[in-house]
Amino acid sequence: MFIHNRSSIFYTGPILIVGILSLVFLGISYADQHSGSSGGSMIASAINEFKVVFMDTTYDFELRRALGYSVSGGADINECLHTARRIKEGDDESWYREWRATADRVMVIGEKALAAGKLVSAREAYLRASNYYRTAEFFLRAKLDDPRILETWRLSRDCFLKAAELIDHPVERVKVPWEGTTLPGYIMKPDKSNKPRKTLVVHTGFDGTGEELYFEVAFFALKRGYNVLIFEGPGQGAALREQGLYFRPDWEKVVTPVLDFAMKRRDIDPKRIALLGISMGGYLAPRAAAFEHRLAAVVANPGVHNLLDAKSAPTAQEKEKTSEDPALINKGIREMMQTDSGFRWWIQHGMFSFGKKEPFDLVTALSEYHLDEVAGLIKCPTLVIVSENDHFHTTQAQEKLYDLIKAPKTLMRFTNAEMAGEHCQMGSVILSNQKILDWLDDTLGKIGGTKARR
Repeated sequence: MFIHNRSSIFYTGPILIVGILSLVFLGISYADQHSGSSGGSMIASAINEFKVVFMDTTYDFELRRALGYSVSGGADINECLHTARRIKEGDDESWYREWRATADRVMVIGEKALAAGKLVSAREAYLRASNYYRTAEFFLRAKLDDPRILETWRLSRDCFLKAAELIDHPVERVKVPWEGTTLPGYIMKPDKSNKPRKTLVVHTGFDGTGEELYFEVAFFALKRGYNVLIFEGPGQGAALREQGLYFRPDWEKVVTPVLDFAMKRRDIDPKRIALLGISMGGYLAPRAAAFEHRLAAVVANPGVHNLLDAKSAPTAQEKEKTSEDPALINKGIREMMQTDSGFRWWIQHGMFSFGKKEPFDLVTALSEYHLDEVAGLIKCPTLVIVSENDHFHTTQAQEKLYDLIKAPKTLMRFTNAEMAGEHCQMGSVILSNQKILDWLDDTLGKIGGTKARR
């Protein structure tokens, strides 16, 4: 049975003790309170002192995520706000329907502009449509074989590809050789020269896409003279949806082939390659850096040392009351999914991206994702980020990774006072990139550049 106290719901298995509501695959801490949404969310609303449109924390965050990319060409403010106002809060079908309608309308703008030879207008519309289609697809997880998942995601990617042909700096679609297949990605450069440059390798985390990373990171890094190599690994983007590749804990076996690929290129300086992981990427990137010592720097945004929160382990009395029956655990989780939009999405997307059929199997798989024994192997300068109002991770959980690292390290805090305290600083991407890229500029600036290869 499940034990509900103020911090979590627990279960013990014969091997694994997991805090189910703190499952904390993203370090999630679910408080014993409602956010006041019509969807009945129980998610703790520590993230916001105010809401944009939705009272539901998950819906509010995803709106901020879409809206925040207005500064990098991925959204227009009124398009987002008017779309949100049409959505029935807590209704995932309503979310899909309204964002899809906006995306379809904006894509048509792009098609008409392209036909008329208005290339700048076409590019701008395609970029916004790409972000809106990604947003529309986000909650489509009730049926993991729903054909709209693949269809809507492809529309997002294809709109980005159309925009990429019109962007005024090189955007090259690449395929990275990997374990008998390839991983999808993009190389973006500030100009058409083959000058070897400092390069930022970026991957997303639990639910993002490679295309989204253009708005979130690449747009800003390119302005500072970086090459940006974006790739999608198992569990992400096209690698998941088209190739059926699921998350794996040994991320170094994903990053090493990416670096092999990068270092063969004349336009990438092999001495100045940094790796940035977003969200769950805050676990994945440091994991890779522990074994891949060619990296000049690594950034974890945010710090994630363990996808299951050890601090949520039950007391001895609670252990006596818990169950080892997977069927009962699955039943309890599914009951909670009916009344909590964020928890429902998290479990559904976790099964989708980890290739699991039952919640219990997902939770068991997550026990393999921790850096307790390997964080000390990292050798390169490491930036660990803590966001004060991160609704997925407690401050202590983010700081734990920093404590485990023995290499040169920096702890960077984003706070409510600077209006950047949200998970991955969503809604504050200008300030986020300013501080992160300043750190990278300083760190890579200490390394002499490589001369052009003939």
